[in-house]
Amino acid sequence: MTVGILAHLAGSRPYRELAKEIAARGFPYVQLALSKAITDADFSLGRLSPGLGNEVGGAFSEQGVRIAVLGCYASLIDLDDEIYRHNVERFKEHLRNARHFGAPIVATEVGVPPAKDSALLKKHWNRLYAAMDELVEEAERWGVTIGLEAAQNHLIDSPETMAQTIERYPSSCVGVVLDPCNMMGSHNFDRQEEVIREAFRLLGPRVVSAHAKDLKRDADGVPRETAAGSGELRYDLFFELLEKQKPLGFVTLEAVTDENMQDAARFVAEGRAAARKQA
Repeated sequence: MTVGILAHLAGSRPYRELAKEIAARGFPYVQLALSKAITDADFSLGRLSPGLGNEVGGAFSEQGVRIAVLGCYASLIDLDDEIYRHNVERFKEHLRNARHFGAPIVATEVGVPPAKDSALLKKHWNRLYAAMDELVEEAERWGVTIGLEAAQNHLIDSPETMAQTIERYPSSCVGVVLDPCNMMGSHNFDRQEEVIREAFRLLGPRVVSAHAKDLKRDADGVPRETAAGSGELRYDLFFELLEKQKPLGFVTLEAVTDENMQDAARFVAEGRAAARKQA
């Protein structure tokens, strides 16, 4: 069983050096947010090209590292027309060029609404739907999958709001990047088994990748992010359901440091292998 890592957690570096560093750490694939991870190329809007994708993707491939996911984290709900258009066009550019990097998925969280006012929330939802209308068409044209990820305080923040969104887009080019920790906070961490099971019930068939970090309550009882295996998340249940629903799928480490990433990788690999035997 394998586990990947967010590429920039190995340090932001020139792309050839980064590929070598990730290979040396034993990770066979990455989620690559270009501007976060790579220091010797310009990935701003209008700069991506098949040649640049081939150059970067080739450098990783030479080291035996696949680019499983391109991360393009940009708000798709912004009400400022200029910012919104920039973000949509940037995501479309990633979709057009993903295959040249060797990446089957382009992933994002959708954005944080600045207020919970119901009238404004409706406007944000309409922005998201308008963006997705364009992005799904682009993804289908190029044969790439859009991976949507829920996160606390974002417009999509739960299994229910994610299901509401993807049900609107039955396209096989729209999937879910499942991070159980992103769907939990102080309000529901005591019900984590329920949340995990509901996530797989609602979203399981559409999962295209997963993230692995952990949550551990601090002295005030607030769940805080930590490395996978060092918190309180019911990973036994998560791995059981993941391997039943999406065996051998991508799982990418988050929230790790140089000191604990190998322990976290081992925890995930061993946990998935044990779940696989029981599946």
